[in-house]
Amino acid sequence: MEKNTFATSAYIATSPKTAFDYLCSLKNLDEWTLFSRMIEQIDEDTWLGTASGYHENLYYHVKKLDNPKFYGIEWHCGLEYQKYYQVYPVLLFPTDYIEPGTDEKGVYFHWLSFVDPKRQTGMIMQGIHNVHTSESRSLKANLERKAGLTSAAKGKYFIDTDTIYVDAPIEMGIEFLQDLRNMDDWAHMLRPNGDVSQSEGEFLDEYNQTVKARVQLHGLSKYYLLEQEFYYPEHEFYQRTPMLLIPCSYAFADPEARGFIMHRISFWKADKSQIHGKLQMEDLGAESMNIKRMLESKAGNLESFNRGMSYIPQ
Repeated sequence: MEKNTFATSAYIATSPKTAFDYLCSLKNLDEWTLFSRMIEQIDEDTWLGTASGYHENLYYHVKKLDNPKFYGIEWHCGLEYQKYYQVYPVLLFPTDYIEPGTDEKGVYFHWLSFVDPKRQTGMIMQGIHNVHTSESRSLKANLERKAGLTSAAKGKYFIDTDTIYVDAPIEMGIEFLQDLRNMDDWAHMLRPNGDVSQSEGEFLDEYNQTVKARVQLHGLSKYYLLEQEFYYPEHEFYQRTPMLLIPCSYAFADPEARGFIMHRISFWKADKSQIHGKLQMEDLGAESMNIKRMLESKAGNLESFNRGMSYIPQ
């Protein structure tokens, strides 16, 4: 797993729009974070405030993401106004995005964090898991309490992720991954079944079950979301695994950082009753490793693969 990237998620029993509006207001950080307390408003989308992982105050900035299928924002932080070196994408997945036709209400919150290796401190990296995981639970509690709940609601699904660094131009990654005709090379449990186009086609899985696959690329801020949808028609089962492709130069606010971060998001039934599609996170992780190897080979960066899954500044 990419060691400079941290992700946390939560099911929240509130509407996607309510969660989005709440997260867009930086002043609400006072209510649910460990110690991000807004002191002075600088402009409509920026505050100066305290921070949990620093002795210095930080500038906090929020940016809304535009996507037709779900809400999203980015938080940006830095020691100077408009000079932000930390980016935190947040995606809010509606329940019917995960399971079309579901009667489940609520939203699935997913928070991604990047910490530049050149700037990270020991405390930030050792503490980010505790802090962001606890803050996610606090956010959930605040929104559910406002919705009238007195205890934590349980979702039908949970989110898990796989993240890897790819030392190749992001344009090369997009061209390769958005073409389903390449999936036979990197997805070892799926085999083409007839003609496959760039964006959709039929495959057979490891049990010879029919799978209809589709991919769609979206721009998000200064990076990309590649939606991968797999549908088992005989069982009316959907499995979506959206993938974020983020240039390292943006993730780490370093113009010299080459390559990109590939962050794969997956949704798993909480009762573990799933019997079709990917059944374990390691299946996605193995595919990611294959993608990294192939793209870095195409880019001529053969030594990068030997250094492992994480971005290391040159």
